[in-house]
Amino acid sequence: MATIHQATLTPTKLELLEAWLPGRHWYPADEVPGLQRVAACRFDDPAGEVGVEMLVVRSGDDGPLVHVPMTYRGAPLEDGEFFLVGMMEHSVLGSRWVYDAVGDPVYIEALTTAIRTGAGEAEELLETPDGPQRRESSMTVRGTGMAPASAPVGRLVRVEDGDPAVVVAEAARLDVRRVLSAEPAEGPLSLVGAWAGQPSTVLAALY
Repeated sequence: MATIHQATLTPTKLELLEAWLPGRHWYPADEVPGLQRVAACRFDDPAGEVGVEMLVVRSGDDGPLVHVPMTYRGAPLEDGEFFLVGMMEHSVLGSRWVYDAVGDPVYIEALTTAIRTGAGEAEELLETPDGPQRRESSMTVRGTGMAPASAPVGRLVRVEDGDPAVVVAEAARLDVRRVLSAEPAEGPLSLVGAWAGQPSTVLAALY
């Protein structure tokens, strides 16, 4: 379960990405005019400390669909400088460090668990003056595995920043897609996503 606060973000997530994406060697353009949020969903951090979001954005009306998983932390991620997207001020939670989640072990654990067990996105609860209210995610995701549980992936060994981003942990290897497409998965275990207006599911990650 992911708790969402009604809050003002300064800068906004899209403003952070407008500055960050052009500097990524895997991003297929030199600028991001008119960056739009297309869809998003959340994973749950069992410890309740880290916000975990899978965000799909597009530049203009015909730009590529770009998958940017992000984590939101109340303190810097140890050895995470390379993956820092930027900082924002959250009107409820204060300063937040925003990371490209491929370098964050909390996201990698959540993603691996979803793929292995066939789980989906977390239920979202929006904090309101009248109490928590359930909010529908604008994107659904689903793992293709059928395991009853997932063992810990262990320490991150290395991350190869590209498209896909290759994440190697002690007990898992993941390919996280950046530019999304409807191409079929190359193996039996993957994470696929869908949202309103998208004619087919898209491949987000491979295990």
